[in-house]
Parts: sequence; C-alpha cells; structure tokens
Amino acid sequence: MTTDVQDKGRHVKDVSAEQSTPVISLEQVQIRLGKQIIQENINLSVQSGEFVTILGPNGAGKSTLLKLLLGLIKPSAGKIQVLGKLPHRGNTDIGYAPQHRTLEADLALRARDVVGFGLDGHRWGPGWPNRKRNAIIEQALEEVDALHFANAPVGQLSGGEQQRLLIAQALLTNPRLLLLDEPLSNLDITRGQEIVALVNHVCRARNVAVLLVAHDINPLLNVVDKVIYVANKRSTIGTPDEVITTESLTRLYGSPVEVVKALGRMFVVGAEI
Repeated sequence: MTTDVQDKGRHVKDVSAEQSTPVISLEQVQIRLGKQIIQENINLSVQSGEFVTILGPNGAGKSTLLKLLLGLIKPSAGKIQVLGKLPHRGNTDIGYAPQHRTLEADLALRARDVVGFGLDGHRWGPGWPNRKRNAIIEQALEEVDALHFANAPVGQLSGGEQQRLLIAQALLTNPRLLLLDEPLSNLDITRGQEIVALVNHVCRARNVAVLLVAHDINPLLNVVDKVIYVANKRSTIGTPDEVITTESLTRLYGSPVEVVKALGRMFVVGAEI
C-alpha cells in the first residue's frame, strides 16, 4: 500500500514538472535559409494544452517555423527547446500533419491503411497486422470521427475526410505537441469549422499543445489561445485581440494596415494574409 502511494506521488510529481516546463521555448531565434533571413528575434513560449495559430502572408515563414520545431532545420541564432530538449528529427512526442494534397480518385488504399502509415510507413512494405496496432489505429480513427469510412478507398473521400485521416495519423504516437500545416486549406466553411472543432477538442481533451498554420483567423477566433503573426521577417505574438489590430499589424508590416471588425469577423485590409 505504501509503495503504491509513493509510486503515485512520484508520478504526480513528474507530471507536474512536465507540465510546468514550456512545450516550446524560443528566445531571440533567427531563421536563415542560405543567405536569406526568413525570421528574426522570435520569442515564444507555449504551454501544454494551448491552442496557437500561425498566420501571415505566403513566404513569411509559417511552414518554416514548423520545420524548425521538427528539427529539420536549425536556427542561425538564438535558443530553442521543444519539450525541454533541442529539436531533433523523429521525435515521437510530436505529431505532424503536413500540407494536404487531394489524393487521386482511383487510389485504392483504404482510409485505415493511410492512418497506419503513421506507425510503420517508414518500413518497406505493409506493416504486420496485429491486435495492438489495429487497436491504436481504431482509437485514432474514432477520435477524429472517421470510423464510419475507415474501409473506404481514400481517393474517394472528401477533402475534409482526408484531413481527418492526417490528424488521426499524427495522433498515433500520443504526442505532447501537435503541428498542423494548413489543415483548413481547400475546405469550405462548414468542413473547415468541423476541423477546427475537432482540433480544439483534441487540444483540450488530451492537454496537448497545438500549433496550426492558417491563412484566416476567423474560423479560429473563438478557440485559439494565442496568435503568432509572421510578416516582413518579424513576428508578433499574443491573443487574437492583441495581435489582429490596426496598430499591431501596421507596425509588423511597416506600412498602413486596417483591421475591420464586423459581424463577429475580422478583416485585414492592405495586407496579404
């Protein structure tokens, strides 16, 4: 009995310490690709359970920031830690869903097969079927509400359904950090809202930190905790009300930008988002 209590105490202590350490910590980070500076002086802290969106114009470095966190590129200056360590490739504590491309209609792979690639897609040939593997895949499919089309040919699924599979795949290793690169692109308003609601549920239920790259703040306004807005080789970070303002974006772009609020939505005039 005493041992059990002590074990539980140690477990609680470990979890508490884990949660007190930022999932992401960037201090004065500069990103350079070749001779070109993409971003500089990024300061960022993200905690467990925070939902953060990355906004900005094309070419501003939104996807590049995800590559930095994945350990695919290194900062040219500054300090960075992900889950208390230097970023490194193949970190199973990070779930990553890359930019989605619509799959060919005649692709015969089943939805569950595509999700399974998240467990053994690095191996040659199909993964060996077993109970544990199948149970993990089933759980991920259920979490993204995709069980009802799990055996459908993936090429015949809608863009929103295919996006659910990518998120399921990213959840297979039970990550502490979830990186989603433009999961709302090419989706209509209804499907986009469904994906936002799904990601928000995963974030809160799992207490996992989420960084989601997007072009439009409006589908995310009511759920995100922070916004990282990147433009003009710089960034500004805060709540949507702090970041998406005329004054804030004008400073960031270095030219006049007008933020108009109407009907519960935000419209940015004078800048490409």
